[in-house]
Amino acid sequence: MSTANSTVDLVLPVGQRDHVQGLLTAPVVLVEYGDYQCPYCAQATGVIQELQYQLGDRLCYVFRHFPLTELHPKALRAAEAAEAAAAQNQFWQMHYCLLSYQSALNETDLLQYARDLELNIERFEHDINSNQRFHHIQEDIKTGIGSRVDSTPTFFINEIRYVGSWDLSTLMNVIEPRYAE
Repeated sequence: MSTANSTVDLVLPVGQRDHVQGLLTAPVVLVEYGDYQCPYCAQATGVIQELQYQLGDRLCYVFRHFPLTELHPKALRAAEAAEAAAAQNQFWQMHYCLLSYQSALNETDLLQYARDLELNIERFEHDINSNQRFHHIQEDIKTGIGSRVDSTPTFFINEIRYVGSWDLSTLMNVIEPRYAE
């Protein structure tokens, strides 16, 4: 099984613009291009959380938007909701909510999630429609295309595209040598 394709690199290095859990200086940086309506992205969430638990500060996790709108018509609006929540420092809370309730992503649902997170609803409604939020998503999509992302989830480990199974044991076997270096 192939574990990495060194000819496909992340075109936009991880930085301050990204949604990050962990330290940018961690020995392993895992970038996911994902879609909030993708059932595989929801499955991957548990694997990523277990990796985070096991690796602690040796892992930095980054999420970038890649809504596959032809397959998932509500994915773009869900990404906009995540970005609107980010404006109130609640990106990760909304992120996990959206992945947990993929079958309920209409406007009413998104507003209810914002209420549940105790966001300022007036600001949320403004921000969900903001071109600035849409620009961030478009930049993620553009850099994903530049990095040859064509499905979700797509992972990059230390800026190299990972190709292979993304179950916990396989990912740990790929990641462990990188933080031992």
